[in-house]
Parts: sequence; C-alpha cells; structure tokens
Amino acid sequence: MRAVQVVEPTGPEHLELREVPDPAPGPDEVLVEVHAVGVSFPDLLLSRGEYQLKPEPPFTLGVDFAGTVVSGPGLEPGRRVAGVGPYGNAAELTACHRDSVFALPNALSFDEGAALPMNYLTAQFALAERGGVRVGETVLVHGAAGGVGTATIQVAKGYGARTIAVVSTDEKGEVARAAGADEVVLLDGFKDAVAALTGGRGVDIVMDVVGGDSFTDSLRSLGTQGRLLVVGFASGQGIPEVKVNRLLLNNVDVRGVGWGAYAMVRPGYMQEQWQALVPMIESGVVKPPIGATYAFDDFGRALVDLDQRKALGKLVVRVR
Repeated sequence: MRAVQVVEPTGPEHLELREVPDPAPGPDEVLVEVHAVGVSFPDLLLSRGEYQLKPEPPFTLGVDFAGTVVSGPGLEPGRRVAGVGPYGNAAELTACHRDSVFALPNALSFDEGAALPMNYLTAQFALAERGGVRVGETVLVHGAAGGVGTATIQVAKGYGARTIAVVSTDEKGEVARAAGADEVVLLDGFKDAVAALTGGRGVDIVMDVVGGDSFTDSLRSLGTQGRLLVVGFASGQGIPEVKVNRLLLNNVDVRGVGWGAYAMVRPGYMQEQWQALVPMIESGVVKPPIGATYAFDDFGRALVDLDQRKALGKLVVRVR
C-alpha cells in the first residue's frame, strides 16, 4: 500500500509517498480502508522532529482519518467510520485500536469525517470536562476560523451556549459566522468589544488556542467564576504567564486542556465523547467546515499551507 512518510525529519517539503507493507491488525484493532485524512499541526511538528512524540524514521504521518471498515471487532465490514491516532493514518490502509474508531453518521461525508475527530473531541473535552459548560453561558473563542476554533463554536452551540468568535480579519470572521458563531469581534480591541456585547458582565469561558499578547485581556474578559481554557499557543509569541492576583479579583480559573494525554490512557473515554457528539452531528449543529482538499501526493503542500496560515477551516487530503 502507499503511505505518506517522514524519511528524514526535515519538514513537510521532504515527505515521500512510499510503498510500505499492509498493516497487520491486532485482536483489538480495526482495519480501515482510508478514504480521507485530516491535516493537523501534529503532522507538521512530526515532519520536523519537533513533536513530543518522536517515532523512529521512516514513519507514516496522519492523525485524523475516515474510511470504511475492512475487518475488526465491533464494526461490520463496509461500515463508514472516522478515527484518530497519534500518527500513522495517512495510508491506504490503517489499523487502529477499537477505542479510537467511530461509526460515522450518514449526515457527514468522508472529508467531513476526516476533519472531525481530533478537533471536535478536543473541543468537547475542553468545554464539557474541563470547562463545565452550561446552557445559556457565553463562550469566547480565540482563533475562531481555525479547526479547533470552528469545532469549539459548534460544540458550544450543541451544549446550548452563546458564542463570541475572535478573529484577526474580516475574511476569517465570515468563516466563524458560517460555523455558527453568534457574534464576531476582531482581535484588535476584542476586550472592549466583548464588554459591550456582554453588558460589562464578561464571558463564562474563554477557549484560547492562541496565547501570546491577548492572554491578559482574555483573563480580563472573564465574568465571575469564569474559566480560561488553555489549549495552545498558535500565536507564536511565547507562553504567557499568569499573575495569580488576577484570579482572586473575580474568582476566575485558568485550566489546562490536554485532550490526548487524558483521553488516550482511559479506555472507552473517546467512545463516550463520540456519543456526546452524535446528536449534535445528526441535528446539523456539528458540521466541520472544509477549507481545502488535496490529492494524496500533495500532503506536504497541505502542511506548508497550514504552516503559512492559509487554512480557513480544516484541510483534508483525499486518499481515494
């Protein structure tokens, strides 16, 4: 079979589409014929040897995927599925543990299925497990036009929350609106805009995938007992520090969100998360926006586009 491989960790420009042996699934693994693969930041970091996981080259990239079941426990052959793993799924066939392969509702295409697992399971974990989101609360979403951002908007709406999207350009604002955001504000001056939209009360949850210079204003945008969820530092401006007196002033929390480290060591947890998402998918609230699609041998170009922040929505590579 063909697979997108890192032969030397020298970046996405040097990936190779190679012939490799078919996977041999274990007793708890599902063998899947892959139709589409989502493009993600872990792929980019893995291609450069900068990720916390450092598999020995050559190895296959690919985190999110969608396809059809060939064989395995719990899912009949031919069943449409989506799945996720740390790497190894950008191939014509993949074998994944049954806990991380999910029946894909008919409402979604393979492209949408491949855009879903990591971002939407992260958003569900952040909002429900770490944020304790409740009906009627207001969620402020940074990086709202990106993959995690659009996922957070939709999952928050699925939980009955109001969403305010923070974006850097008007073009990205249109992406956030299309994903379902109730309000959109520009990053420049967002604190004052949020204060106006909430009547000075502030928001209940901030989902922060950006970090950097906006972090302090995010804290200031929280209402009483608000929760700031730290997901990542996409701004590239460094890791912000918290002056803990700010936490005292308004009884607010800063909470880390490390979905993979939590979910992948708890058998059955991701399946529980998926079941929480299924009603949102079936109702149409959750529908991943696809930014662009690429041919299988253009995986590297997709990663370059991701790195250059050309992505509006999830980038997807079609395997077949």
